[in-house]
Amino acid sequence: MIVNELPPLSRREREVMDIVHESGAATAARIRERMAEPPSYSAVRSVLRILVNKGHLVSEPDGARYLYSPTVPASRARRSAMRHVLKTFFGGSVEGAVATLLELEEARLNPEERERIEILIDWASREGR
Repeated sequence: MIVNELPPLSRREREVMDIVHESGAATAARIRERMAEPPSYSAVRSVLRILVNKGHLVSEPDGARYLYSPTVPASRARRSAMRHVLKTFFGGSVEGAVATLLELEEARLNPEERERIEILIDWASREGR
């Protein structure tokens, strides 16, 4: 199934979306608190308005403020982000991406994780993926 893609994001918009996806929903103040180098509150509100207009976020009143939520579930956003990373940094090579993940110091697998990954690889082989 082909799903219409949402408009691309700037670096700042991506940062806001990452925060909202991690939180599930957040206010402008909460988003600003979590930003690495937060701009002014009005700049955060401006980015949120742009993201709503682009269709990435929806807003709903929460008392005197607004609560912002993603329009796309985190699982779909993860797949989209992985497609982008695969295409941009690995030339579409899943093997290259997995090899890089396994080379990361912080990506050490415990026995249970290793077993789950092996099961996923076996499943993908059976499915012809």
